[in-house]
Amino acid sequence: MFSGAQISLYPMADDFVGVILGALGALDPYRDRLRIETDDISTLLVGPPEVLFPALRDLFVAAAQSGKHCVLSAAISRGCPGEPDDPICRSDAFGGPVGPLGPRKEAAIAAVRSAAATGQPAAAQFSLYVMGTGDHMDEIYGCIDFLKQSGVYDRSKNFCTKLRGDTGAIFSALNEAFCRFGPGAGHVTLDVTVSANSPTAV
Repeated sequence: MFSGAQISLYPMADDFVGVILGALGALDPYRDRLRIETDDISTLLVGPPEVLFPALRDLFVAAAQSGKHCVLSAAISRGCPGEPDDPICRSDAFGGPVGPLGPRKEAAIAAVRSAAATGQPAAAQFSLYVMGTGDHMDEIYGCIDFLKQSGVYDRSKNFCTKLRGDTGAIFSALNEAFCRFGPGAGHVTLDVTVSANSPTAV
């Protein structure tokens, strides 16, 4: 299995370089479990979801705590048949048989509701793509139903679902969507945008 994210962090500030560099220290506790590669467009984080999503959360919170309007854009993928298996991605979060939707939704709801608060409010929108299965819409509808009961659901939008709440709960919801919906060893992707401190009225 291969899992990871291509991410870009956008602080809307004159001192955007300082905000980004100041936030990078939030990745230090995770560096021994992630492969990190950066170029002039984005940063690749490769690793298991139980490391990947907390790292993304902490990076975003560190940037958002600057008080500046910050946006994180991420393409997150697991099980892509075009990527080789990577030992750093080994995880119990996927790979086994997929059970009925009901218990998976209940477990996902419980995980989000018990997520540790960061104190940083945020909004997010994302789309879930379940690849290569005939029942992909069942999985997507199941994920949407979970989100509506998760405590961070805001509304449905064209092509995506909007979330709002504490950043900890939002990234927990993204993690659950990524790991619990779609085939256990199959190709699943998320297209994610997270925003904090936006001057636009809610």
